[in-house]
Amino acid sequence: MADENKENKDLLAWLTDLSEGAIQRISEAPGADKVFAALKGLGDKVEELQRRTRGFEQIEKRLTTLEKRVDAMAKPKPARKPASARAAKPKPSTPKTP
Repeated sequence: MADENKENKDLLAWLTDLSEGAIQRISEAPGADKVFAALKGLGDKVEELQRRTRGFEQIEKRLTTLEKRVDAMAKPKPARKPASARAAKPKPSTPKTP
């Protein structure tokens, strides 16, 4: 078990050295500043995109509510009694007090 742990550390150390060397060579390459500036700009744009998309969930909820309202308005309403039929109904009389 100690051998496996040592092998993992050796592999990790080797990968770390390899990645550090690669980063150093990339930073020394011509045009590296432009690449790093583009990567930084990409991060800024991703943050802006996240900020803009945060409101989509609220918009979806509002849209769902509006769709339900439109569906309810599109359904045929039950037939109403004509106004004359409603007026013909006698009103309950209240006793008048002198």
